[in-house]
Amino acid sequence: MVEATFPAAETNMSRDMMRAAVLAAPRTFEITDVVRPEPGPRQVCVRLEGCGVCASNLSPWEGAPWFSYPMDAGAPGHEAWGRVYSSGSAVTRFRRGARVGVLSQHAFAEFDLVDENLVVELPESLQSKPFPAEPLGCGVNVFRRANISRRTTVAIVGIGFLGTIVLRLAVLAGAQVIAIARRPESLELAKQYGAHGCTLMSDHWEIIERVKLLTSGRFCDVVVEATGQQWPLDISAEITAERGRLVVAGYHQGGPRQVNMQLWNWRGLDVINAHERDPEVYLQGMQSAVKLVASGDLNPEPLYTHCYSLEQIGDAFATAASRPDGFMKALLMYQS
Repeated sequence: MVEATFPAAETNMSRDMMRAAVLAAPRTFEITDVVRPEPGPRQVCVRLEGCGVCASNLSPWEGAPWFSYPMDAGAPGHEAWGRVYSSGSAVTRFRRGARVGVLSQHAFAEFDLVDENLVVELPESLQSKPFPAEPLGCGVNVFRRANISRRTTVAIVGIGFLGTIVLRLAVLAGAQVIAIARRPESLELAKQYGAHGCTLMSDHWEIIERVKLLTSGRFCDVVVEATGQQWPLDISAEITAERGRLVVAGYHQGGPRQVNMQLWNWRGLDVINAHERDPEVYLQGMQSAVKLVASGDLNPEPLYTHCYSLEQIGDAFATAASRPDGFMKALLMYQS
């Protein structure tokens, strides 16, 4: 893991202030002092220890035309964890100082507000570990939507952070899992997480023939597309068996996608968009992720490959966009 480096300690002008990153313009973050937020009746104010950089954050950073600038302080960070600092008058479940994983929306900052129904408390065994709750919970929810079980043949197309989490959960369920990725080191990691077969995402027809060979001509009962890109979506449909499930887990931004409706129709595919917006479902996924990581069944730590301070947020985004060899997930770690 690439370690964060922190600047010399600075004292805010007031204890009611905090540091936050502001996306002032495309590819331009500014670190500034802003007023620390106060929780509403059913909110928790969390002193954040860190936040992951999500692939969905890259479009606003790159300057997609549907975004406006400057963005709110701390936006669009949402993969955070930390300790409860204060709670609203109607919140009774979380004590001050409790270490928690959260789904908030302005987490590129020292503090953020979180609705109480999007907070999960972390057990003692996870007290010293990074815990980006949202992407871990997202992986659990994708797995659930995919309905993967023992004896299921599954292909994961795209072995990044999300794809690797789903792969591991499929292996735990007893499925036969094929990993498809563009980088050899990603396939090596997939093997470590239990993949039964691996193939490089290089030539379209070679991938299809390889999966056909690995499945004795049947193709896969379930295919999880975890890239958010057109070509992997095309591949995913091609390797899904008749009456199989094509699970779209990648976050598709940047305009429409084309699909081979003749193929989808002929094979009778069930197509599932595995993105959740229901807060209760989000919470369930994060709660399950806590149990899986605490038990040791799921170990995400090898996936936290690059670590930066808040002041290095621009470098973190540049790394997440370029995806150098060995990259899986960039974390921002905040000095306590």
